[in-house]
Amino acid sequence: MQTTYIWNKLNLRRNKIVLTGLVFFLAAIPVVGQGMFGLTSASGSDNRTLSYGFFLAAHNSTYQLKYSNAFYHEPNGPSSIVRSIQPKYTPGFSLGFIGMLRFHDQVHLLFTPKVGFYEYKTVVTYFNDQINTDLLGGDVVIGEENLGKVVEYSSEATMVELPLLFKYRSVRFNNTRMYFLGGGSYQFRTKNQEEANVDDIVMTGQDFSVEAGMGFEIYFKYFKFAPEIRFSHGLTNAYQAENSLPELQGAIESIKRKSITVYLNFQ
Repeated sequence: MQTTYIWNKLNLRRNKIVLTGLVFFLAAIPVVGQGMFGLTSASGSDNRTLSYGFFLAAHNSTYQLKYSNAFYHEPNGPSSIVRSIQPKYTPGFSLGFIGMLRFHDQVHLLFTPKVGFYEYKTVVTYFNDQINTDLLGGDVVIGEENLGKVVEYSSEATMVELPLLFKYRSVRFNNTRMYFLGGGSYQFRTKNQEEANVDDIVMTGQDFSVEAGMGFEIYFKYFKFAPEIRFSHGLTNAYQAENSLPELQGAIESIKRKSITVYLNFQ
């Protein structure tokens, strides 16, 4: 019996298959191009002094931690049982609205209030022979390493954020634009300080941050879609040592919030 090779059978009709596929491809190009990169979309809200929109966002947030001088220079101090403190990046999400004031076709002022849902995790490594795990408080996950006992502390926060940003856009090319933005943000936590004081690492409820990012505007027939990445860095020391765990009070000098956020803007 002869062996059947499927590729040999296809080879007989290869030219017809390629030609048919090419016809469908060429027929689809005008449809895709007209809907996304063609000239079907008018400038729309670009010519309005005030325009609006909304966004969904996903972020990775963490603490920027600075050790105290006592942690380095006082081996017998209250933080002597602590070997290291390492914040972790933790995902979350947020949503909000866009209000845009047009100064020029390429220059805008943005007000983008949002509600963000954050979780902050910090891994603390203790010396094995100097810590009693029965005394550790909070919701912790305990592990063992060669260097010592490892404890993960976590806290959650719902933040209301009020960013005010300047946006500079490139000249429109077909149905796309690139843009850069930067500015500042004021944010406050929804739960009060008494509720936050039960956390192992206690933070204040208010903060100011500087923000900068970039993105692309893509024009569709009835709306604009703008994926964007933005970096946020806290400016104030939000750490409350007096209400945090005793062994961490003297080890940390300051904590600032920071995050990397991906926005999906619809206007």
